[in-house]
Amino acid sequence: MTDIQQITAPELARRLAAGDPIQLLDVREDWEYAFNRIPGSRLCPMSQLPVWAAELDPAQEYVIYCHHGIRSLHACAYLRSKGFTRLVNLIGGIDAWSHEVDPTVPLY
Repeated sequence: MTDIQQITAPELARRLAAGDPIQLLDVREDWEYAFNRIPGSRLCPMSQLPVWAAELDPAQEYVIYCHHGIRSLHACAYLRSKGFTRLVNLIGGIDAWSHEVDPTVPLY
């Protein structure tokens, strides 16, 4: 899984601010998403990965995140096995986003 493209929180913030056409997928569970999230993200829980993966457009670029970046890395690997090629994992997950980009996003 080490060959999956990764992005830092500040780099993601720059890309979002520039209006890059990326879709943010949050693979945490409902209660985590309810607690905090990156604005504009779509909840796609790992527990339902095969269901929501079938609804995605393989041509779209996706930045996937979770709490610390481990579950999202696994989600990227799964999606890659299904033919997706434009996948990016957020290093450090929403925790890194809170520390490095937006301190108003609560930590847990």
